Parts: sequence; structure tokens; C-alpha cells
Amino acid sequence: MLPLLLFSLTPLLAQRATTAQERQQAYQQRLELQSNSPAAGLEFTNIGPTIMSGRVSDIAVDPADATHFYVGYASGGLWETKDNGITFQPLFDDQAVMTIGAIDVNWAKKTIYVGTGEVNSSRSSYAGNGVYRSTDGGRSWQHMGLDETHHIGQVIVDQKDPSTVWVAALGHLYGTNPERGVYKTTNGGETWTKTLFVDDKTGAVDLIRDPRNPNELFAATWERQRWAWDFKESGPGSGVWHSTDGGSNWSRISNTNAGFPTGDGGGRIGLAVSYDTKGKRHLYAAIDNYFRKTAEELDKEDDDSLTKNKLRKMDKAAFADLKEYQVEDFLRSNGFDRSLNAKNVKAKVAANKVTTAQLVEYLEDANSLLFETPVKGFELYHSTSDGKKWARTHDDYLPTIYNTYGYYFGTISVHPEDPSTIYAMGVPIAKSTDGGKTWGGANGDNVHADHHHMWINPNRPDHLINGNDGGVNISYDGGKNWIKCNAPPLGQFYDVAVDNHPDGYRVYGGLQDNGTWRGPGDYEASPGWTQRGEYPYKALFGGDGMQVQVDPRDNETVYVGFQYGNYFRLNPKEGTRSSITPKHELGERPYRWNWQSPILISPHQPDIFYLGSNFLHRSFNQGEKMDIISPDLTHGGKKGDVAYGTLTTIDESPLQFGLLYTGSDDGKIHRSSDAGTTWKRIDESLPQDLWVTNVSAGKHDKKVVYATLNGYRNDDFAAYVYRSEDMGDTWTPIGKNLPNEAVNVILEDAENERLLFVGTDHGLYVSMDRGDKFVAMHGGLPAVAVHALAIQEEAEDLIVGTHGRSLYKANIGLLRTAAVDKPVLTMVSPGSLRYSDRYGSKGFNFEVREPETEFKVYLPGAAAGAVLRINSKDGTTLFTKNVDLQPGVNVIPYDMSFDGSFAQMMEGALNEDRKKDTRAITVKAADNGVYYLRAGKYTAVLEVDGTMAEASFVVK
Repeated sequence: MLPLLLFSLTPLLAQRATTAQERQQAYQQRLELQSNSPAAGLEFTNIGPTIMSGRVSDIAVDPADATHFYVGYASGGLWETKDNGITFQPLFDDQAVMTIGAIDVNWAKKTIYVGTGEVNSSRSSYAGNGVYRSTDGGRSWQHMGLDETHHIGQVIVDQKDPSTVWVAALGHLYGTNPERGVYKTTNGGETWTKTLFVDDKTGAVDLIRDPRNPNELFAATWERQRWAWDFKESGPGSGVWHSTDGGSNWSRISNTNAGFPTGDGGGRIGLAVSYDTKGKRHLYAAIDNYFRKTAEELDKEDDDSLTKNKLRKMDKAAFADLKEYQVEDFLRSNGFDRSLNAKNVKAKVAANKVTTAQLVEYLEDANSLLFETPVKGFELYHSTSDGKKWARTHDDYLPTIYNTYGYYFGTISVHPEDPSTIYAMGVPIAKSTDGGKTWGGANGDNVHADHHHMWINPNRPDHLINGNDGGVNISYDGGKNWIKCNAPPLGQFYDVAVDNHPDGYRVYGGLQDNGTWRGPGDYEASPGWTQRGEYPYKALFGGDGMQVQVDPRDNETVYVGFQYGNYFRLNPKEGTRSSITPKHELGERPYRWNWQSPILISPHQPDIFYLGSNFLHRSFNQGEKMDIISPDLTHGGKKGDVAYGTLTTIDESPLQFGLLYTGSDDGKIHRSSDAGTTWKRIDESLPQDLWVTNVSAGKHDKKVVYATLNGYRNDDFAAYVYRSEDMGDTWTPIGKNLPNEAVNVILEDAENERLLFVGTDHGLYVSMDRGDKFVAMHGGLPAVAVHALAIQEEAEDLIVGTHGRSLYKANIGLLRTAAVDKPVLTMVSPGSLRYSDRYGSKGFNFEVREPETEFKVYLPGAAAGAVLRINSKDGTTLFTKNVDLQPGVNVIPYDMSFDGSFAQMMEGALNEDRKKDTRAITVKAADNGVYYLRAGKYTAVLEVDGTMAEASFVVK
């Protein structure tokens, strides 16, 4: 009874936040699963793309050499360039976390401090675990504490003493905690003192130090808290603070009496300081002002246009007085169904069939709330009295800088010796050259939107380095023109799919703020495309790219979309596009769509297409007509400004048409065994109120189904992975040895039911025994969040969609063979190889051309020595190599060489069937003195302690 009792208590334990100590233990467990992994020898290859990059958090530039700088990415780690962004090297791939919040460098001592956990407070803003220090330029790292801060907005290291550091810690995103505020250390992080604290909902988001008066610092605090269904972006804890004693004590210098917005509408604040030619200090503070505009201000903006704001207050009589063009413009601009026009809508309202409130409700979905909340938004305030008095620099509102989501931006940059030159980071880059009175743009055609950092060269003010959602850009003319520095693969993928194109399979994926792309499965990163003029990956669609499905019949019909359920059916080859998102009826409440609404092509008939809102929708004609086939499959939603009570995952059993499963963001899992006619809730025995990231029907037994749950939005990072063998009526936890890392996806192999793959916020794991135990898959794969998995069956390639390091692939053919009850020594050949008479000679770039191939070996049991032999068709051993094998997957490289003493024998064999009038084949050493295998059939033989494994291959 005890195990049953413990399992029944699981729902009660699900909401407990994971402690910093438990997260550190999870990291150690991850390292252990890596060191003992039989899959460690399986090497992943990054297949891009690189061109769109990913979200930048911070940039630190060497003051003595601006071509040398470090870039911190929100989910892609820390990178260094020494050649002005032509190439980058990763420096932080194997740490406990990869999310970077802030970086600073003591350049003289090559000491780097990294504050982990970005502060942009987005849906995929991963929690960091404090501060790291490197004293050797990033080659090695020490963890220096502040584990519970989770998100760090700024780090400042003293340039004279690298042991003195200040940190602005924002604190937990999805919970309250006291480990937030401003911290200071004078011993390199061995101990920390919290010198500024407001409350357990308010943290420090920005911190600046006066370059002329280093004992003076200014800090910005921000009150914010996020839930799965709501985001409180502002509060009275937000404010500006001043210290005159090196950050030991602080005074608040922002208040309403001084002219600075304070109170419930106080949002994120960014700071900058500059000096004019007279030596006067200018302090700037940009605030996301979340106070609402007044009705008069809104009406003034809208002139005589009919808007939701006006309609919300309008009664039946006032609506009847509207001109038809006003109603018609309102209907068309808001995307109402074409069957509705001004005349019939006015008639419906007059006949009490529809109310004005219902017209407003028709449009009240998550996307509208994201963009239409009437906040004041970006405002810039200026003080020359250290905050005793503030003044807004501009007369009018500037709504396009932040739109309604200023929490995602919040930084400003001012030239340190010219207070009139200001850059505001928002959706665009806004630039002012008159102290913030008027504004223009500094956005080039090759610069992505959504900006987070700007470095201004103090010695050359038109030299800028910008970090945004699309990577790094550099300008030398004040933002008129830019170069793009996106060599590293840093795409933030939400989803991945593959096709089976006859010319070679292609991969597809939706990316955060970078649309949906398609590219070749054999992509290798190279700047050569800039010479050829065509990048191998192609953009298919814009917005935030979401889930992707490909019609297997033509490998061209693709379903793609952007946030909140906006999906389309495309055929890029034919140039066609059709919207397929169903609309609710006028008078009904809008459907609730998740940020990443799930879609699915039926594995039984590709014309059948599924789409999830809070209902499950199905089409029998590729989305042309969508029908609801379920009741509301969620708990019903919650009041808030984030879409909630939505479906997050859909699957249909490949073994039985109409055996459907859904999962929701509020923890519900449902099953239909009759194609949606009836539904049964099947999650009651699972932990409750967690985000269901994946429900996956078994590919070998129709009664098997898997589920993964995610507690990230509860500060719960436990690994929740389950299997059912009765279609979800009962569940068994699997992967009990997985570390405490939030789980995003599970995939059962279609060829071998023992093989399971699980992606977490910190990497990829595989089980070779149906989930009893998992091991790490980390060869060539950094500890990055894995959001999606797909297998290209013909190539046997596992495609890994990461949220921060683009796409990876690895061939899993050997794992499929080895994942048996009693594995044996196994070797996989490289397949078909090709001889070239240019092998061993120098190429265009003077490098020696040498063939590269490999044999993949699975060794059960302990490490052992082995002998690899390459035999000719008649059994003659042409090549021998001694190798050391580790338990599990091994890769033995082979350069196609053979012992030259057999050259004459090979020459004779090659000429056996030669016709009299053809040239004789000669076998000679290449220019480098090596003999390479010629065309023929060969057998590789691997011997380990008397046990043999063979693999045949062909050279053409």
C-alpha cells in the first residue's frame, strides 16, 4: 500500500517549488548520466540554421579593442568574438544553465562575471542559478552563488578591483522570493551582501555606475509577477534608487511629487547617465508606464472611427446612429466574417439578436489583449538634480516603441559625453538627438525587431553594437546601415518536422519571433552561401513560428502559423496560402488559443487535420472546413491577460483511427476512442494543475500512451514523465532517474518500442528499456532546452529542435539495433563510399584532401581493446587498426587507407575483367604517400575478446 499511497500524494507535491539545492543536485545527476551514458559516443551535428540567430540579453565590449566582445543570449549561452563578429566561440555550454541575463568583464585581469537568467520575463525566460566567474577569459568557470535569484538584470565589476562586483537581481518570475534586489561583493563572490531590497515581488532590473563618480550608483527596481494565466507587469515597488557610498545604502529618488510615475502602473525601468560639456550630470529613466490612457485620450486618438473602446460604452441607440461606413470599417479592420456587413449587423443589434457588448467580446482574444491594452507605454524621464525633479522629455505618447509589452524591453543607451544622443530599445530602435524631445528610427533592412541592448563606442559615437531577437548587428554610421553577425546557430525553435523529399529530406521548424523555416537535412554551416547568393534555409512564414505539419504525399503542402492559433496551409512551390483557423460565431465567446496551439495531420489520412483551441477542431479537407468535435477540454480558463485553459498537445494513435488524445495547459488530459464522439478525462491520478507538454500515442501497442507534464510555471522543475498501458486509465511514472529538469517532449521510436527520447529544459535523454532508466545524449549537444523531436525514418536521423541552439541531428540506427533485452557487439558500416584520384593531393586552399568515414560500434559490457580489420572480397586483410572501446556507442574513424603492400594484388583484381582496348588501372600511393581503397566490395571485421562483428560496405 505504501507505493500507492505515495503516488496518490503526488498531486499534492506537484506545486512545491524546486529549491536551489535540488537544482544543483539535478545538475550533478545530469553530469552522472552523461559520464555513464552508453549513448555518449553518439555525436550530434548542428544543421543550422544560423541566419536568424536568437534573443540577445547583453553585450560586453573590450574598451581597448571593439572587435573583441562577448554576447550573452537568453537561451543560447555565452559567446566570444575576436574578429568583430565574423566568428564566435561558445564559452558556457556545459554549465548548469545556459540562460544569460547579464555579463561584465574586468578586461585587465580577463575576469568575467555572468549573471544567469534573462530578465525579459517572456514565456520562455528560463531560470538561472546565480552568478559565475571566470578568471581566464572564459575557459573555465566557478559558480559564485546567488542561486535563488533566478533572473539577473545587470552585473558591474570594478575595473580596478575584479573582486568588487554589484548585481541587480530581479528574482523568481513565477513566484515570490526574498533573494532579489541589489547585491554587492568585495571578495569575488565568496560572500554577498544584499544592500537594496523592496519586497518579495520586487527585484532590481537595472543598475548603472557613474563613470566620473564611481561611488555613485543608480538602480531600477521592478515589481512584476507572472502566472500561467496572468502577468502583473507593474506595481508600486517599481522605482529609481541612488547610492552615494558604493552601493552600500540606497535612497529612493522616484516619486509622484518629483514628477515620476509611481504606483500600480509603475512598470519596468531602464537607466542611463551622461555628462554635458559643462560637466552637468544627466540621468535618464525609461519606464513602461502601465497606467491606462484616459477615455478622452483614447477618443482623441481615434477621431470618428468606431473602436472597441467606444463600442464598449455604446448603447443600442447610439449604435443605431452610427454611419454605415463607420460600422463597415470596424467590421473589416477587425476581421469579422465577410457574411457580416454594416447593414445586417445594425439590423441584428436593432432586433436584439446581438448586443454591442457581444461585438466587443467577439474580438477579445489573447492576441488582441497582447496588442490593444490602452497603456501609456514607453516614456522617457530626465533629471539633472539626481531625481529631486523629473520631467518627461517628449510631449506625445510613443506607443510604437513598446506597444503594450514593454516588460520585454526596457533598456536605453545614452552617449556618456553627449546627453542629447539617446537610443531606446523596443520593437524598433528609437533614436533621439535632442535629449528625447523628438524621435526617429535607427533600423536597417537587415536588422531584426525587438531590441534589448545597445553599446555606443565612447570614442566613436556612431559605432554601435546592437543585440536583438535576431542576434547581433553593428553600425558605423549611427544606425543608418548595419552589418549582421549571425555566424553561430542560435535559433529558438518551438517545433520541428521533417519530410521525405526525393532529392533529400528537409527539416521544418517554428522559431520564437523568427517565423517558420525550411532547409536541407544535410545542411552544414558555411559562409559560402554569401558567395553563391542563396541561403539553404528558406523562410516560409512570419510572426512567432509555431508548430509545423507536412503532407507526406507531396512534401510541399505545409501547415504553419503564428501565435495564438493563427494557422495557414501553404504550398511554397505553387505559391498558395490559405487561412485555416476557425472563427467562432457572433454572439459566442472567442475560442481560447494557446501561444503555441497544437496541430496534427492524421497519420491515417492526410486530408484529415486537427487543431486545438479549448476545443478540438477537425477538418476532412485540409482545413478548408473545421468542425468542433469535443466539449471544452480544459478547466474553463482563468481571468488574466495570458491565454489559459487551452489545448497544448494533440495526438492520434497510428494504430487506430479516431483514438485521440489531448492535453491542456491547466493539466487536463482527455481521450476519445470513437473519433471525437465521446470523451473521457484520464488525468485524475496524475499531478494536477501542471502544463501538459506532450501526450504521445504508442506506435507499437494501441493501448500505450505517454504523457509529460511541466511545472516550470510553478517554479517546479521536477521531471514528470508517465506511461499508460490501458489508454490512460492508469498511469505509471517512468524515468525515475531523470534529473529535476522540466520536461518538454517525449518520443517513442517507431522501429523499436524499447527506445524512448525525452527532451528537457537542459538537454536530451534516451531510454533503451521503455523508460525504466534514462541516460544522457550529449555528444556535440550543449545543455540547451530541447522543445521538439522528430525522426526521419528512411535516414534514421533523430532531429532535435532546441530553444536556443537551432537544430541538431544524429543517426540512431545503431541505437535501434542495440536497444534489445540482451545487446551484443554490433557494428554499422558507413554504407556506400566513393574513391577519388584527388585523395591525398592539395586542394584550392592548399589543404590535403583526405576522405573521412567512420564505423559505429555498440559495445555491451565493460571497456575493452579491439582490433578493426578491413578485408577484401576474397578475405585478404588490407588494413588493421587497434582501438579502445568504451561501453555503449563508439565511433571508429577510418580514412579509407590500406597497406600499400597489397597494392599490386588490388591492381590485379581491378584489371581482371578489363577489355583489351581500355587503359589498365594502376594502384599507386597518393601525393601524401597513402594508398586508398579502390572500387569494390569490402568487409569490416571488429574483434573484441574473441567476439566478432562484421559490416559490409562498397567503394564506388
